[in-house]
Amino acid sequence: MKNYTIDATGESLGRIASRTALLLRGKGEANFRPYILPAVLVTVTNVGKLKIQPAKFAQTEYRRYTGYPGGLKSETMANLALRRGYPELFRQAVKGMLPNNKLRRLILKHLTVTA
Repeated sequence: MKNYTIDATGESLGRIASRTALLLRGKGEANFRPYILPAVLVTVTNVGKLKIQPAKFAQTEYRRYTGYPGGLKSETMANLALRRGYPELFRQAVKGMLPNNKLRRLILKHLTVTA
C-alpha cells in the first residue's frame, strides 16, 4: 500500500483536489487499471489554509436531491464550510473529480483529510 501526504497550505482548492483525485485513482502507478481499486492511501493536511477566492466562496452552490417532489436542496460553499468545515469542502471537491461508478465510494475511503 502506497502512502502519499499532501500539504495544502496556500494552494488552490481545485488544483490540490485534482492532484488528490489522480493519486487516489492510481493513475501514477505502472499497473493502472480503471476497474480495479488501487492500493493507495492519500493524506491531505492543512486544508483550513487553502486559498479560496471570496467570490467563489459566496457563489458556489452544492445541490442534492432528496427524491421527493420539491426536494432539491442547495447550499453555498460558505454555509457548508461553517456547518461541516473545510475538510468536507475538500472531500466534496475530490468526489466531484472521481468517476461516478461503483468504485467511487471505495476510493474515497482511502482519503484522509485534516484541517
